[in-house]
This record gives sequence, C-alpha cells and structure tokens, in this order.
Amino acid sequence: MNVTLREITADTVRQVNRLNVKPDQQGLVARNSESLSQALFCPEAWYRAIYADGEPVGFVMLYDESLRAAPPAQPQAYLWRLMVDARFQGRGIGAAALEQVIAHVRARGVFASLFVSYVPGPQSPEGFYLRAGFRHTGKVDEGEVVLELPLSPPAGP
Repeated sequence: MNVTLREITADTVRQVNRLNVKPDQQGLVARNSESLSQALFCPEAWYRAIYADGEPVGFVMLYDESLRAAPPAQPQAYLWRLMVDARFQGRGIGAAALEQVIAHVRARGVFASLFVSYVPGPQSPEGFYLRAGFRHTGKVDEGEVVLELPLSPPAGP
C-alpha cells in the first residue's frame, strides 16, 4: 500500500472532514473539521491529509514552533493530531504516516525531539507510539501523558 501525505485543498477538504475514527476512539482525537479550524488561526500548524493508494484515509497535524514569524532559538515540534479513518485502521497506514512525519521533522534540521501526548485509557495509542521509538518523559499535560522521540541534534551555528 502506498501511503503519502498531501496538502489539503478546497477540492479535498470535504473528503478529509468526512473521515472518522471508531466510536470508542472519538474522545481521544478531535474531529478533522475542528483541527482544520484550529490550524486556520495557528501559524505553528503544519497539516496534511493521509492518503493510501490515492484515497484520503486520515489526517495529521504538527505544532511546529519554527513556523513562527520569529521562531525561538530552540523550537519544539509536537505531533498535535494523528487519525486514520475507522475503515482503514489496522493496515499499517498510521505507522507509515508517522514515519513520514518523523522524516519531515528530522529534515527540518532544527528540532532535538518530537513530542506527542495521549489520553490514557483502554483505547490509548501508547503502544503505537512506543513501538515508533517514543519514550515516556514523566510529564502529564492537561491529563495527557507526554512522550518524546529524540532526534538527531540540530546542527550548531
């Protein structure tokens, strides 16, 4: 299966907004329409639709401090959203998309780590992120467990 990340356009936004996780996962990730609304007012948002064999199947969004007009000296990146439509889960699409997101963040060359947080519970994605190389930080943010994926250190001046 060919998994790619693509920009969302006026022609594809409705398809992306129709994607949904399983009913028991709905409290774990925001709807794509909410995420896109937040991105509209957040200069740090970097987002893409996840496609599998040419069909939209998911959504991913980063919070990327390097996108600010005046970025901090040591910007941070957070995986803000990652969802795969219920019909396409269990096929490795999320893992393939996450690999591409990690490659994107590494290629930026300004981040020491990629962070993600999740809502703990029976349907949590903890195992998914740990298998991808994330590790526990010992931090909890607004009830969500924070994980970190160390990246190659950013190049110095």
